[in-house]
Amino acid sequence: MSTCLIKTPKILFLQGGWDGHYPDQIVEKFGTALRERGCETEVITSLERLADPEWLKTFSVISPCWTMGSLTPQESDGLRVAVHAGVGLGGLHGGMGDAFRGDLMYEWMVGGHFVGHPHVGEYTVRVSEPGDPVMQGLPKAFPYNSEQYYMLMDPAVRVLADSEYTYEGITFSMPVVWSRMWGQGRVFYSALGHEPSEFDRYPAVFEMSLRGILWAGNAL
Repeated sequence: MSTCLIKTPKILFLQGGWDGHYPDQIVEKFGTALRERGCETEVITSLERLADPEWLKTFSVISPCWTMGSLTPQESDGLRVAVHAGVGLGGLHGGMGDAFRGDLMYEWMVGGHFVGHPHVGEYTVRVSEPGDPVMQGLPKAFPYNSEQYYMLMDPAVRVLADSEYTYEGITFSMPVVWSRMWGQGRVFYSALGHEPSEFDRYPAVFEMSLRGILWAGNAL
């Protein structure tokens, strides 16, 4: 079980956007687990404070759970400035990978963005970096049943897990979990986790996701 290894890491959750990704339930589930590990959490349900990078710098990591929202230029700049200065960014599925659709600089910072899920059902996740601290303890490959995200990607990310995707007769590797640096800030993203019940069915994925957020906050 991972723990917070720096003094009282602070996680800022952005909760809102499209209700179909259950932002309130996801934030509550992750927030509860992180508080049990000694972290502090704060939740905001509006985006105005993102325009204040100095306030954002008081947090270890920012975790967006805000599908299909939009940022003002000042909010987008404030978020990216804070991450570039060393605040982590960590999240999952559409809450981070489709948070602010069309904000190219935000999508670049994340390392990829959602464009569709032509396959919904069972597929296999393949761990490509088993020695990474986020991925330790996961099997080399495991089945998963949910939306299989089709992502447009920055080739500079470090892919931690992928899946085989077949679309329109072409089979290829699609990143599922990755990490990267944005300036001094650590960025973690997982495409898994469409609904809260998936984390009950796949507890190892829940643990991996928690570890990813902690890693992004320099707390793993």
